[in-house]
Amino acid sequence: MAFDGIITCAMVKELQDTIMLGKIEKVYQPESDELVFHIHTKQGNKKLYASINSAHSCLHFIEENPINPPAPLAFCMLLRKHLVGGRIVEVSQKDAERIIEISLETLNELGFTVSKKLIFEIMGKHSNIILVDMTTGRIIDSIKRISIDVNRVRQVLPGKEYVYPPAQDKISFKEISDEALLEMAANPKEILSKVGGISPAVASEFSINDDRVSWLSAQRSSIASGTFIPHIYADEKGVPQEFHIASLSQYEESTQRIDFETLSQCLSYYFDHKQSSNRARQKSHDLVKSVSSLLDKLYLKKQRLSEDLLKAENSENLRLYGELLTANMHLAKPGDAAVEVMNYYDGSTVKIPLDPRHSPSKNAQQYFKRYGKSKTAIKEKQVQLCETDADIQYLESVLTYLNNTDSIEEIEALRGELSETGYIKKRKSAFKEKKYKPQPHRYTLCDGSQVLVGRNNKENDILTLKTASKTDLWLHTKDIPGSHVIVQTGGAALSEEALFEAAAIAAYHSKGRTSENVPVDYVQVKYVKKPSGAKPGMVIFTNNRTLWVNPKLPESK
Repeated sequence: MAFDGIITCAMVKELQDTIMLGKIEKVYQPESDELVFHIHTKQGNKKLYASINSAHSCLHFIEENPINPPAPLAFCMLLRKHLVGGRIVEVSQKDAERIIEISLETLNELGFTVSKKLIFEIMGKHSNIILVDMTTGRIIDSIKRISIDVNRVRQVLPGKEYVYPPAQDKISFKEISDEALLEMAANPKEILSKVGGISPAVASEFSINDDRVSWLSAQRSSIASGTFIPHIYADEKGVPQEFHIASLSQYEESTQRIDFETLSQCLSYYFDHKQSSNRARQKSHDLVKSVSSLLDKLYLKKQRLSEDLLKAENSENLRLYGELLTANMHLAKPGDAAVEVMNYYDGSTVKIPLDPRHSPSKNAQQYFKRYGKSKTAIKEKQVQLCETDADIQYLESVLTYLNNTDSIEEIEALRGELSETGYIKKRKSAFKEKKYKPQPHRYTLCDGSQVLVGRNNKENDILTLKTASKTDLWLHTKDIPGSHVIVQTGGAALSEEALFEAAAIAAYHSKGRTSENVPVDYVQVKYVKKPSGAKPGMVIFTNNRTLWVNPKLPESK
């Protein structure tokens, strides 16, 4: 990741052009390591997102509204107290470091103007966001407190004087002379150790570029004028490999370049599509782990139940032993370990094991008793096996939704569903939870028909049982976890092309998304029923037909 001094400098330029003299209206803290500032500017309302997560430490504008916790965290409350209503008077970078400072003027409790500074240290695992009182130079608080136990050199605690991170013995990329740059050997490690504010990717570019002076001069000029073109380098699958405002020749040939209008758009795309730093994936990690663990236990339980059931079903010999022993009691003597008798059903000789401690009569009674228990066990094990299969089917569907989504909102909806069904503990909340509002995926088929797709099992029930009319078409992958798909036909017959298009949508929103030739069942909604007591999303249906399609979403028009 190339959030180096050059990118920081470019981001400062973007912030200066956008939020100078802007007013902070709201502050939110979606996660313990994230902040979102709503800023009113001349260009309209802007949302500034900051993260100190080691996988995606950054600062940039966003368009979406992150989901916030029911109760604001302590640092969020502190920032609201000190910053809401404050006006931004300066945005700057500390030398060539990955440190952005936003100076503000706010009113204190007595109505006097006071100066505060919000400092964003974008340094990977050492990232932090610190609020400083400009009058005293002391820290009001920080999103991550650093005590002497963690760092003996530099503590970040309320009341302590703010001190910048220790400076490195390097020449800033802003100040390095042409002569010093030319004198450096074509060694990325040496360049990286001498030039401040550059990333390993830029150091490599210096080492292979014949005109490194002009290259660096072009970057400085583009930042000063605001004409830089942010871009990412993505592999053949579209996964971002690197981002920057400068051309990096080592990526030009091996990857595809995607340009963006603003640096914020570039960073949003990079972090949203980079698997290792995808916020949604990180947020769903604990759920995926919990559901996978539950499934492993259920798979083992099913295996053991199946073995017990098979053993119980093969218990007819117990009844036979009891009958034959009762009929041939005179042949068995107390203390015998076995007795051979004739099977009067087929004339064969049967050797019956005996417990020497008990009489022949007692042995016969025990065989009948064990036979009775086996018969009872068959019924109990079959019921338990059905319940286990239902649990597995449900959790496999939840796991499919988790693996198929990149939406934090959908992940939180699945978390709520799992807590409602009792599979995970419900989170404590000081506020009343909002009523669930279904927001299914919507698509339009080639003939204009509207398609609704459930994002979770709870939404599947709402779509199939409450939203859809009896004549609408219902689709679902055959024996594969996936979403309920409703085609709103209005009672009209669906064309073959539209039917296959709807089936491809159903296949895409299933566990078979990455497969080919996926079977999809389709039937009118009136033939779909939900059994009493069934888990969310679980239905039975009749009169269905099956199509085999490749997963695909309709092309946007």
